[in-house]
Amino acid sequence: MSYTYEYPRPSLTVDCVVFGLDDEDLKVLLIKRGVEPFQGRWAMPGGFVRMDESLEDAARRELQEEAGIRPNLMEQLYTFGAPDRDPRGRVVSVAYFALVKLSDHRVHAATDAREAAWFSVYDVPKLAFDHADILATAHQRLKGKVRYQPIGFELLPPKFTLTQLQRMYEKILERELDKRNFRKKLLAMDLLEELDEVEQDVSHRAARLYRFDHKKYKQLEKAGFNFEL
Repeated sequence: MSYTYEYPRPSLTVDCVVFGLDDEDLKVLLIKRGVEPFQGRWAMPGGFVRMDESLEDAARRELQEEAGIRPNLMEQLYTFGAPDRDPRGRVVSVAYFALVKLSDHRVHAATDAREAAWFSVYDVPKLAFDHADILATAHQRLKGKVRYQPIGFELLPPKFTLTQLQRMYEKILERELDKRNFRKKLLAMDLLEELDEVEQDVSHRAARLYRFDHKKYKQLEKAGFNFEL
C-alpha cells in the first residue's frame, strides 16, 4: 500500500496556446472565463489535470471541452510555476502550443467557458492569470521553430499559392521577405508539389496551387535533411 506524505503540494493545470492564420493576421484562440477567478476575463483554454490522464490528454480534453478544437499538431511548450500566478493557491501549469487550419475549426464555448473567439496575436485583450507571459513565450517559440521545421504548413489550407506561403511566414516572423529569394529557396528544397490547378473565384490573375509533400519531407529528414529558412 502506497503512502502519501501529508504536506502542502501544488495543483497541476494545463494551458493551451492555439494559433491559426487568416488573410489578415496570425490569430490566437481565447476563451472568456465563466467562473471565478477572473470571471469574464479572456484567457487561454485549459484546466486542472485529472488523476487518471496524461498531461497531453488533459490539454486535448480541455481544448475539446472549452472550444471544440481538435488540433493535429500540438507540443509541450514550457512550465509556469510562479508562486503567485493563480489566486486559488499554489498552481503549476504546463503550457502547450498548437497550430490549426482556421477553415477546419469552428470554435464554440462549453463547460466553464462563456465564449470562445479568435484574436490577432498583436491585439489581444488583457488576459487572466499569467497568460500574457504564456502567449509571449508561445509566439517566440513559433517564430523560432517555423524557420527550421515546416510546421507553418499546418496553418495553411492543403492547397495554397506561393504568395499565401510567403505571407504566412511574414505574418509569423513580423517582417517582409524578398519574393525572389524566398521562392528560390523554398522551391530548391523540392518539397512543394506543383498542382495542375489554379486559384478559383479571385479578382486578380489566378495563381498556381501547390501542396507540401509531407511524405517526402519525412524521408529526407531521416536522411539528415535540414529544413532551414
